[in-house]
Amino acid sequence: MNCAYFGRCGSCTIYPDYDEQLRYKVQKFRELFGKEPDVFPSPQSRFRARAEFGIRIDGEPHYTMYATDGGRIAIDRCEIVVEPIYTLMPRLREILAASEVLAHKLFRIDFLSGLSGEVLTTLVYHRRLDSAWEEAAREAAKELGIHIIGRSRGQKVVLGREYITEELSIEDKIYRYRHYEGSFTQPNPFVNIKMIEWALKQSREFGGDLLELYCGAGNFTLPLAQNFDRVLATEVSKTSIKAAKENRALNGTQNVEFVRLSAEEVSAALKGERTFRRLAAIDLKSYDFRTVFVDPPRCGLDAATRRVVQGFENIIYISCNPETLKRDVQQLAATHEIAALAAFDQFPYTHHLEGGVVLRRR
Repeated sequence: MNCAYFGRCGSCTIYPDYDEQLRYKVQKFRELFGKEPDVFPSPQSRFRARAEFGIRIDGEPHYTMYATDGGRIAIDRCEIVVEPIYTLMPRLREILAASEVLAHKLFRIDFLSGLSGEVLTTLVYHRRLDSAWEEAAREAAKELGIHIIGRSRGQKVVLGREYITEELSIEDKIYRYRHYEGSFTQPNPFVNIKMIEWALKQSREFGGDLLELYCGAGNFTLPLAQNFDRVLATEVSKTSIKAAKENRALNGTQNVEFVRLSAEEVSAALKGERTFRRLAAIDLKSYDFRTVFVDPPRCGLDAATRRVVQGFENIIYISCNPETLKRDVQQLAATHEIAALAAFDQFPYTHHLEGGVVLRRR
């Protein structure tokens, strides 16, 4: 069941040939923007650092994935996950097969890993977790050298840590990030590095200060800080802001402030329409904002945020949805023009493509 099903589950392929699939996606991207993008491919296997699998107990446990034709198929391994997860999957399955306590009413397993090699595994159940489960899970975590979290309705049991520490080599410098269970992280660390290095290259000469919206845990923020005098980075998620501040300390970055604000709240603060207690220690008027960096959700920028970013000389926009990226670029065309365009294959074997654009004021 290893390679025979590769390409059949819902997240694996629109074309079984990677090069053909990438050409197809880039052509669609090119047609959207009428320009030739820089193209950044992905490794063809062992690239995905987070994954979610169903569990089916049929005599013995099997991982399951949704199939392209509906329903679910059973797999023993997954060819797209990073090496630490790929190696772990059969070993964990053997432990589950030998432990009725761990397998009983288990219905999902989530994996979080990265290039550092650490793995956090979340076991999700349709039952209350008791001391017998905790004892068996601790033994499994020790044997496998991983962190385990057990979840059921209204219950969370953390054995070890609830995060991994990722390490990315960006322009020959190592950056360390805490990635918490359940929080957003870039799923493809190889392409993520290319995205960060592209943004660094494009912003090298911008100068002044940077405003970042949707900063997450500081994935782009911390490397980009070297190109700017000061950075103000905002995010609405409490968990992400907590991680971002911890990551700032891990990397010894001194010129970044992280604030928990939505894009709409940032807009109101910049216009002077509202004051926020969370900004009490920050003098917004002292910033020399020349560049804004945005990495919004699939819906793109709302109208108010588009109006805010139009006030900046430079806009760096990373998007997981080329359609909404195109819409926003068209709305910004009255004041800004495309200076750089890139296509990042963050999600091989799917129709999704990550886009990057730099807009400069006309």
